Parts: sequence; C-alpha cells; structure tokens
Amino acid sequence: MTSPRIHATYWLETGDDPRRAAEVIAGEQSSGTFVAIPGEDEALKQRAAATHAVQACIDEGNAHTPPTYRITLSWPLANLGPSLPQLMATVAGNLYELKPVDRLQLMDLELPDAFAHAYPGPAFGIEGTRALCGVPHGPLIGTIIKPSVGLDAMATANMVDQLCAAGIDFIKDDELQADGPACPFEERVQRCMDVIRHHAQRTGKKVMYAFNLTGDLDEMRRRHDWVLSQGGSAVMVSLNSVGMAGFNALRRHSQLPIHAHRNGWGYVQAGWSYVAWQKLWRLAGADHMHVNGIANKFQESDASVIASARACHQALFSHKPCTVMPVFSSGQTVMQAHPTWEALQSTDLLFLAGGGLFAHPGGIASGVQALREAWDAAVAGIPLNEAAKTQRALRQAMDTFAPLTGSTRT
Repeated sequence: MTSPRIHATYWLETGDDPRRAAEVIAGEQSSGTFVAIPGEDEALKQRAAATHAVQACIDEGNAHTPPTYRITLSWPLANLGPSLPQLMATVAGNLYELKPVDRLQLMDLELPDAFAHAYPGPAFGIEGTRALCGVPHGPLIGTIIKPSVGLDAMATANMVDQLCAAGIDFIKDDELQADGPACPFEERVQRCMDVIRHHAQRTGKKVMYAFNLTGDLDEMRRRHDWVLSQGGSAVMVSLNSVGMAGFNALRRHSQLPIHAHRNGWGYVQAGWSYVAWQKLWRLAGADHMHVNGIANKFQESDASVIASARACHQALFSHKPCTVMPVFSSGQTVMQAHPTWEALQSTDLLFLAGGGLFAHPGGIASGVQALREAWDAAVAGIPLNEAAKTQRALRQAMDTFAPLTGSTRT
C-alpha cells in the first residue's frame, strides 16, 4: 500500500543547477547522505526517499543575486508519522545551510489526513472566542497593556478597570510581561479578574484577558489553572519561546482559548512563509494567531499581512477547518480600519491598538470609542472623514494619528 505523502513548496535561490540543488536537499532530508552507502538500495529509495521537482524560475536574478526557483519536495508519511515536531525537522531541518543553497524559504505545506486525526486543532477558534467575549458580530476591539513592563499588579488592574469601563472587548499582556517579581503572575491575574468580574456583573459582558503564561511546562500548567480558578477566559503563549512540544503539552491541558503570539517572527521568516508556518500552530490548537497589521511599525508589507490573515480563515482540511482569529497589531490606529476591512472583507478578527488607543487625547474611553467608530464606518462604506464630521472621538483620533502613520486617507 502506498504511504500518504507530505508536500512542501519552497523558493530556492541558487547559483547552482537548481535540479542538482533540489536533489541534494531531498537526499539530505530523507534517505540520502553525501556519499552512497551500503543499505541504500533502490527498494529503500522507493520506500523512503523524498521526491523533488523544479517547477519554475520565478526570478532570473542579476549580477549580484542568483536566480530564484519554485521547487517542490515530497516525503512519504511513513518516514515520520503524523508528528508536528518531526515534521518541522523534516521540512525545515538541515537544508537551509547546504552548500548549493544561497537562500531557501518554505512557502506552503500540504499534509495528509493523518495529521488531522493526530492533533486537536483549536478548541474555541472564531465562534468560541466570540461567544466568550459576547461579541457575535464585528471585529473584537482590543488592546495590549502599556507600558509593556514597569507596572505592578495594582497599576495593571487600575488600567484594566478603565478599559472595561470604556467597553473594550479584549485585553492581553505584552509578551515581555509574564511572571517577573515587579508584577507577579498570580497577583496580576487575581487583581485584574476582580476588576473584570465587577464590570461583568454591572454590564453582563465579560472582557477577555489573555494572560501571558509563557514559561516551563509545569509553570504554564500551573499558571493556566490559576487563570481558570479566577474565572479568566484566555491565556497567551509565545510560540517561539515554548516550541512545538511545549505548545502541544499546553493545548492538551488547557480549558481556555490560547492566544498564540509570534514574537521572534523576524528570525523565523528567513526560512518560512507565514502561510506555511501558521498551519502547524493552528493544527496544534492555537485559537488566535498574530499576523502583524496594515501600515505596521515593522518591515512587513500590507500585502503580506493580508495574505497571512486570509490564511488563518482558510480550512486546513475539508472535515476539520481549524480556522482561527487573526490578530492585527503593531502600530494600529483608527487609520487602519478602512484598509484592513477593504482588503480582508471580514470582521472575524482581533484588532489590537496599544499606543493607538492609550494616546488618544480624550483618554482611554475615547480611544476605544474612536476605534469602534472607525470600524463601523469602514464596514458601512462611509469614508473616515465623513464619519468624523459627527463623531468627535474619531476626529480627535484622526488628527492625532494620521500624521504619525503618514496616512492621507479620507
């Protein structure tokens, strides 16, 4: 019986013969090595060797840069089984530094159904997150506690009190804040959840706070259980800090949505496209995935951001879609609502503004109000300037943030 196969697409930059480079990569990542050895007979190659093909030249290069080719590699599932850690070692292991490779980026992955059966996927995803937040329609408007570090647990809770009073949907710790002695995790959770429960009793709406529990396995389990005991409704983890095995262990233990932060993406993207990378974490069980944001403060293009968000909405398997909430953040303000809506045509997202909320001249409540007004106008097809004529908070936000974002949008 033929084993199901894993398929990967790469962009390969090489000054060598691309067919030879692809052959070297395929051999290194399956049954071959740098020299023929006893035991590597044709029967074994037929059974275990990776196949390879050069699909097209996508950039002919120039005097300073070699050409770039689209290549595909395929492995029999029998080589590794439906294991995400082993998948990472197979499709992104010792191949980037091979001599025929000038540059290599994994662009996409197709996985056999065995992976869908082996991993749980998101427990909450889009629908579960909306239900817990009490937001059936529209974007979830959220923020990140700022300053990122330096606030103690009491000061953090005071800020949460203002955010809840302003009608925020979602709050998260910054990835730099977990369990430092200046702001201990358990005290921060207890004080913040006391505030959130108080507002929930008043309004009937419980704000979701994703507490950053990143740490060793035992620490993460213990912190998760503390959040759960205090009535919390989400936890956050830094994916590149805990790794796939650590995340898998957390997902098996968790009874709460997992907000997956991609900090460290700058070094990961040298070898991965986000479209390929996010598939693994969704299958493992992330509920929210960071995708950067339109007109962000980093180097990523708007087109790349939107492609990442769309990928989060695309089904992994026909019988197990594993769709998740894309998280827009990084320099987000009222100025990004219209272009985000126009490009994505969906409000199944978390829209997080840190400075774009806290720096509103009218204060936190006006910051939240302005973000809602901007998104309402975007979805309704009303130009931002037109909406701002009758909405003071939005006008103040535009006057404040348009010069900072370089936007001339009306």
